[in-house]
Formats: sequence, structure tokens, C-alpha cells
Amino acid sequence: MGGGTSAGQLRHDDVALAGGLFLMGDSFGEGYAADGEGPVHEVVIDPFRIDATCVTVTQFAAFVEATGYRTDAERYGISAVFVHAAAADRADILGFYGAAWWLAIRGADWRHPCGPHSDAADMPDHPVVQVSHNDALAYCIWAGRDLPTEAEWEYAARGGLASQRYPWGDELVPGGVHQTNIWQGCFPEQNTAEDGYLATAPAKSYAPNDYGLYQMVGNVWEWCADWFDAGYYSRARRNNPCGPNAGVARVMRGGSYLCHASYCNRYRVAARSSNTPDSASGNLGFRTVARSTPATQKEN
Repeated sequence: MGGGTSAGQLRHDDVALAGGLFLMGDSFGEGYAADGEGPVHEVVIDPFRIDATCVTVTQFAAFVEATGYRTDAERYGISAVFVHAAAADRADILGFYGAAWWLAIRGADWRHPCGPHSDAADMPDHPVVQVSHNDALAYCIWAGRDLPTEAEWEYAARGGLASQRYPWGDELVPGGVHQTNIWQGCFPEQNTAEDGYLATAPAKSYAPNDYGLYQMVGNVWEWCADWFDAGYYSRARRNNPCGPNAGVARVMRGGSYLCHASYCNRYRVAARSSNTPDSASGNLGFRTVARSTPATQKEN
């Protein structure tokens, strides 16, 4: 075990949410069928606290310094990096990683999010990326916190707005002002970066939602606690749903800087996706929650 900052010294700038009843799911019929964004259903959430931002590089570095933890990407020796953000020698680029815009890069990890020639220390206030669900859980255990359930995440992301597309309303760029970090231009060939960023943005970029939470959509995907099941909403319980008992992939929410209406319209608050618990990439992070009582037992 290493020295340095303890979990008790680490600051989480979180927000207390009162909980209550909200409508969960896609009210516009805009989701992908395979993602299972419907049916829209009533959910009641107990009070909880949630990070105002994703966990940052600085916060995750404190965890690693204190514990000596090695992430899944570090142990595997490779991870997924967006092709236009890659910072690596040709010898470390091992090929495509599932799609033409992802590269498998040797030495890509949370310290080197775009490859060996990148340094997360230059981006201390950005969300930490290249962290798996396993890594996020390890951080939570150390910090005495949890990952949000999918229902908690959507309740928080909506910011008190009922059945809206985004945390700020229904219009993507109201008054021509960008509200989040997503792709502009022709994906994946050209990103005009009209919102100011090609890859990740600092965690407190753009205005927060009405709950004081930053970038609940766009920038980086966020791990949730639940196992993923596209059919879950049709049988989810009303009070504090926690997802299925088991599965092969965990829920991700919020979309990322790579999302674009032409191929991945998942920067809406109702949008869902998933990945295996050991997966990591340059656009995947997490935020944490704290509860006065533990999350209730899964029932489905």
C-alpha cells in the first residue's frame, strides 16, 4: 500500500438530491430499439448525494497513490483510443479496436489516456478515462461511496425537468450556445470542435443543470451500478430499481465527445448503452454517489 492522500481527506464536491417521483425513459421515441429506452415508467428514488462532476484525474490519482491500484487497462497493456486523438508511436498502434475510429494502443491507460505520448497530469481537472467498471468499483470502495444506479443517474441528469431530451431542455444548442461536449461536423472524418474540444473537456465545462450537476451528457460516458438488460424497463419495480440480478455488461449513461446524431444519438438523458465490466476506453469515466442507506436488493 502506498502513502499519500487518504479516502477521508479526498474531497467529493457532491450535491444532495431530495429524490421523489419522476418519469424514466424515452418520451420521444428517439432511442435505439436494442437499447431498451422504453416504456416510459414511473420511478420513485430515495434521497441521495451525487458528485457534481465525473471523478477527475486528480481524484483518481489520489486513489492510486494511496493504494497502489492497477487498472484493467494497465494490466492488459492495451486499451481503446479514438483515432484522431491517438498519441503513440506506430509500433504501439496494434490495429483497429472494433470500429474504424477506435485504435488498440499499447500503453493507453488512465495515466496516458490517448497513448504513451499523452499525459493525464496535463489534464488534472478532466474526467479520468480509461477506467473499467471494475476500476470504478475499486475507487468507490476506497472512497466510501458507490456508483449510481441507472435510475438515480437519470433522475439526477434530468435536473428536475420532466420528459425533456437534455438536462437543459429540448433544444440541443439553445440560442446557438453549446451546452455539452459532443461531435460537430461529419463523423468520424472531421470534428469542427465548435464546442471547443476534440476530446475530453474539463469536468466543469459548460453550465450545470438545475441540480448543479455538470456534463451529465456528453464529454464522457459514465458507468452505472446496474447490469444491462434491454427489456428491464418493462418489469422494473417502481421504488429504487437497481437493475437485473446478473448480466454480461454494465450500464453506461450520458454519451461522450464522440456522439453525433448521424450514428450515436445517445447524449439524451434517456439514452442507454453498455459494456463489459473490464472494458475501458478514452471516452469512459464515472461519477459517484453517497446514500444514507444502502441501495436495496435487486429483485429482477
